[in-house]
Amino acid sequence: QVQLVESGGGLVRAGGSLRLSCAASGSIFSLGTMGWYRQAPGKQRELVADISSVGSTNYADSVKGRFTISRDNAKKTVYLQMNSLKPEDTFVYYCKAVHRNRYSATPRDYWGQGTQVTVSS
Repeated sequence: QVQLVESGGGLVRAGGSLRLSCAASGSIFSLGTMGWYRQAPGKQRELVADISSVGSTNYADSVKGRFTISRDNAKKTVYLQMNSLKPEDTFVYYCKAVHRNRYSATPRDYWGQGTQVTVSS
């Protein structure tokens, strides 16, 4: 089993910055793509950004130029630096990691518990 623990959410004024962290722990064999998603109540979860094990990144259009995703493979941690925050960035942010254990060729997704980000105007 893999556990993901997020931190760094909170309340910030528009134009401010926050940095989210997500650390993976447990029986880790092969961590693949890690990413951040966000979800509003009653809405579908949407991709914010993800990063492959070799550092290739992908961003939602709405955050390009403002958010930066990075990872530290030695620490098994993924980060999301969020700058120039807007009220419409207010969501619960979830970390996701794709992991394959040593006994299976099929990877599976793991999710963190979510962290609230609130941007006031």
